[in-house]
Amino acid sequence: MELLVDKRESRIRRMFGHIAPSYDLLNHLLSLNVDKYWRWRTTRLVPPQGKAPILDLCTGTGDLALAYDRAAAGKAEIVGADFCHEMLMVAGNKIDRRRASPRIRILEADAQRLPLPDNFFEIVTVAFGLRNVTDTDRGLAEMVRVTRPGGRVAILEFSRPRGWFFGRLYRIYFTHILPLVGQAISRSKDNAYRYLPASVQEFPDGAQLAARLGRHGLVDVRWHPFTFGIATLYVGTKGAA
Repeated sequence: MELLVDKRESRIRRMFGHIAPSYDLLNHLLSLNVDKYWRWRTTRLVPPQGKAPILDLCTGTGDLALAYDRAAAGKAEIVGADFCHEMLMVAGNKIDRRRASPRIRILEADAQRLPLPDNFFEIVTVAFGLRNVTDTDRGLAEMVRVTRPGGRVAILEFSRPRGWFFGRLYRIYFTHILPLVGQAISRSKDNAYRYLPASVQEFPDGAQLAARLGRHGLVDVRWHPFTFGIATLYVGTKGAA
């Protein structure tokens, strides 16, 4: 499917750079703090394995990386990678405040071209970032490449509620109310909070995205809808070499 939203790297980097100062506030406000529960659930469904290394791709302000640090009780080596410098500055400050900098390393890198070794990480995650990667398949290929055989890839992404009543109510909120509130607070020059619902509407979800993971060599792919299907966690295991 040809995408109508502009996902060029330069635009995405600039857009997130402009909204970095208000990003956390709006995440929690617009989701009524449910986004924290979604990340917590991710760490429970795909738990850390002792000291095995974890990569959080498109880490943004580092919330999922910090959630994994808590879940691992500070024992795991975690890398949080993102190509937006301003978002990583916010992440670095949060990591320092929570005294997690000895365990969480920040890396400025494009998800489509990771300067990381093959078959290294036990868990590779991305939360609400895969649909922002210009070439989804290149991003998925990189995630699988750096995952150890037997390791898991976990993708937390927005999805579209299918129920007649809740789905309709959610679409009204997501396409009308959320953009107004987000734009009023963020003052985004790139209309980031109009881009958000447009990008979700165009991105595959459910069985479509699960099938795409399977085409990249992941096995035992499963998906777990959260909060009536507003978000979904997709999990796949990297097969043996």
